[in-house]
Amino acid sequence: MSDLSVAYYPGCSAVGTSVEYEKSTRAVCKALGIRLEEIPDWSCCGSSPAHTVNHVLSAALSGRNLALAADMGHDTVATPCPSCLVNLRTSARKMEDPLFRGKVNELLDAPCGPAVEPKSVLQVIVEDYGLDHVRERVRKSLNGLKVACYYGCIMTRPPELMRFDDPENPMSMDNLMEAAGAEPVPFPLKVECCGASSGIPRKDIVMRLSGRLLKAAEESGAEAIVAACPLCQMNLDLRQRQVRKANGIDRGLPVFYFTQLLGLALGLPERDLRFDKLVVSPKRCLKRIAGA
Repeated sequence: MSDLSVAYYPGCSAVGTSVEYEKSTRAVCKALGIRLEEIPDWSCCGSSPAHTVNHVLSAALSGRNLALAADMGHDTVATPCPSCLVNLRTSARKMEDPLFRGKVNELLDAPCGPAVEPKSVLQVIVEDYGLDHVRERVRKSLNGLKVACYYGCIMTRPPELMRFDDPENPMSMDNLMEAAGAEPVPFPLKVECCGASSGIPRKDIVMRLSGRLLKAAEESGAEAIVAACPLCQMNLDLRQRQVRKANGIDRGLPVFYFTQLLGLALGLPERDLRFDKLVVSPKRCLKRIAGA
């Protein structure tokens, strides 16, 4: 059993649009022996809007969560959401400047204490837990399921801030899926943008950018896409019918969270992985894994 223990910041999507990511993340980490201690009374990190309005306010929103994590006695806080991760890391970095930290602390009930390092759950599993240990715990191989691993545009970039994996050709998720028995296919658009939150004001942008991703994944021979970001997964899964129609793409591709497939490989029950939340049916892939 691992003695790895980190503070855990779920983020707002975890209790809304991506409950399957949240549930499978907790189930996977529990199965691996990674203890996630949820930050008590955590609050929104500000998502995308806050830093466009006020950088100090944005840093304070994340700084409050970092301070709460530090109070728990942890030196690492993990989050499944890349957008939350960017905000947490940006806040931590900006508060290295004493003047900026002072402005942030003026907005907080309690000043930020010792530094806590934000990491993605993917980073914790791959770098801190280790792929060899993951392989040891695989109970149900994914049996060569061909997957296109999609990291999105902010999981590894900007590199000087994120300090995780290769910024242009990341392999951590590919290696993790391979450890679980899948076959990652070469996917040249793994860090290209899906359109992100433009789906609300400019749906045409998501249709174009997500269409490129789906088409590239299809041409790569992938049977499914694997994602690590709630917004990316939503654009590629929830909007897929619209995107396919706009781009003349016939075949539907299931879009899993990496924790869902990893959980399956660890032998976790499907009720803990919430495949029923996926819009594009994963049944063909699940049947393929079970019957191969």
